[in-house]
Formats: sequence, structure tokens, C-alpha cells
Amino acid sequence: MGFYDRYILPPLLNAAMGGKPIALQRRKVVPQAAGSVLEIGMGAGHNLPFYDKAKVTRLIGLEPHPKLRERAAVRAKEAGIGVEFTGLKAEDIDLPAASIDTVVVTYTLCTIPDVPKAMSAIARVMKPEATLLFCEHGLAPDEKVVTWQRRIEPFWKRIAGGCHLCRPVPQMLTDGGFRIEQMETMYLPGAPRFAGFNTWGRAVKAA
Repeated sequence: MGFYDRYILPPLLNAAMGGKPIALQRRKVVPQAAGSVLEIGMGAGHNLPFYDKAKVTRLIGLEPHPKLRERAAVRAKEAGIGVEFTGLKAEDIDLPAASIDTVVVTYTLCTIPDVPKAMSAIARVMKPEATLLFCEHGLAPDEKVVTWQRRIEPFWKRIAGGCHLCRPVPQMLTDGGFRIEQMETMYLPGAPRFAGFNTWGRAVKAA
């Protein structure tokens, strides 16, 4: 991990992920989490204030970046919620099979290097009746926006921790073996359209 990724990127991500429009999106999905919860890509812990502590019996925070885990640990203490941190990547989840009631993934699928492997690992640890709560940015529905997304993405990935702008979120979920039960979309107000198309909702493992 180079100097930029270790010391410059974490505060940039912390600031970018803490904006009010994104916080409003988190509020739409995170409070639904219940039981034994696994958050994929906890980052600096911006979801932590939105968990319903009365419904969550266990919270596991997967975050491979050590500096972001440090920030998340501070937020966990401020939020009064216990978190079991793991530095593994989403592709390498080592939890027991069928042990998780809810998986939370927010603004994370864009950066995972091997999405099919990660989806398989996530599905393996979910109970048959478990829920996947998601809120992600990705491929826009408008041709002009997509054109700019494709132009900007190569540079964007280099400065934003491998973040892809053009990933088709619904397709990633269905290709990964999930069935979307509820989904909404919109452009985030105040965000650049090339990075602001959001998809959020709830999915379960396909039969």
C-alpha cells in the first residue's frame, strides 16, 4: 500500500462518504438491519449511527484498510454500538456458512476487485432467509451521463481507491445469485451526475 492509499485516501473517503445526501441514503437502508449483521466495506463507519441497536444482536464490520478501521472504531464508540472488526476483503470472508441474518453493503460494490467471488462469499455466510440491504452508485440510465462515466472512470479509479463508475448494480446482484425484492433509484441531489446515480433496496438469495 503506497503513501497516497495509506495516508491521503482515507481522509478523502471519510469526507466524501460523510455528506448529507449520502447520509440520507444510509438512513433509508441501514435501520432495517436485524439479528447477526455483516457490513461489507464498513469504511470509516458512516453507517454506524443509523443501526437500530434494539434489533442488532451482533455487528461484524469488514474493512481491509487499517486507517479506515481506526476511524470506524471511533465512530462505533461514539454511537454506542459494539463492532467486531475484520481486515479481510469481501472475497475472503471466513465466517461460518449460514451464520448471518443481514448483510449491509453501501457504496462498496464499486471498489471490490472480484465481484463474483465476493458475491459468492456473501451468499455462503447468509442464512436461507437472510436479507441483503444495499445502497450503491453505478451505471446511469442516461446515455450522455454514461458517456462521461466511461471517459472519467480510468482517472477516477486511480484517485478514488479503485472506485468504478460504470458498474450495473442490479445486474451485479442478480448475476451474483440474488433476487431483488425492492429497489429504488435516483440521482443524488448536489452530486455530479457521473458519480451520483444511486440504487438502493433489499435482496435475498435466489431459490
